[in-house]
Amino acid sequence: MSELSIFIDESGDFGPYDHRSPYYIIAMVFHDQSIDISSPIEKLCRDLSDKGLKPDHCIHTGPIIRRENEYSTFSIDERRKILNSMVTFIKHSGIRYHCFHIEKKHIEDSVQASARLSSSISRFIRDNYSEFLSFSNVKIYYDNGQIELSRLLASVFSALLSDFEIKKVTPSDYRLFQVADMFCSMELLRLKIEDSAISPSEWSSSGISVTSRKTTSNRSKDLNGSTSREYQSLQLLLPQAFFSVQLIVQLAVQEVCCLVFR
Repeated sequence: MSELSIFIDESGDFGPYDHRSPYYIIAMVFHDQSIDISSPIEKLCRDLSDKGLKPDHCIHTGPIIRRENEYSTFSIDERRKILNSMVTFIKHSGIRYHCFHIEKKHIEDSVQASARLSSSISRFIRDNYSEFLSFSNVKIYYDNGQIELSRLLASVFSALLSDFEIKKVTPSDYRLFQVADMFCSMELLRLKIEDSAISPSEWSSSGISVTSRKTTSNRSKDLNGSTSREYQSLQLLLPQAFFSVQLIVQLAVQEVCCLVFR
């Protein structure tokens, strides 16, 4: 029986617009269960052990970027190596992903936010309907971190797919949920860079010295914020950044990762 697993994480909340949290982002990671990822997982565990972490260490990308929590004493180089290990795992796992976002300053309330996101996700499923129907079962993995998103997912998927189930997960139990967390964090970073919304305090807290310039791209974006990622490199000058331009491009550009589920 063919099975598609969808690991979902979010960034932001359904509350009123706040300049400190201007976006709501949903990342979906798709894994065809016929693809065995045990070897990439084992390699990631070995890599983490070699870096002085527990083999089952739960990777949290946001705190790595901001040098917070368990990563507060890690050097730039140590944090970069953790992210590089995760990128290597992603590239060899055979997964794909898609991100949705809304800019909250254009949203009146949580009802409109839910409607916009539901519309984007529904359109995405319909655009890829034949592929979804090629699986006999679809399992959605989410940690139920936000009841609004839990309800949204149940509503959208029940309306379009007859055979699916939603499973509550603990992030530390699933590497692919940690991957969804990583894509959320990188999408947020990309949006902030594009909108020149990263404050000096955000840069300094992560130990990054940055010079950036405005860029142009052929990235397409619809009114609901769903991105295709068919765009060129971000062309950022990050001379001392612990994440390199190459890393951001690996995560953001389809030609490099070949991961985007359109």
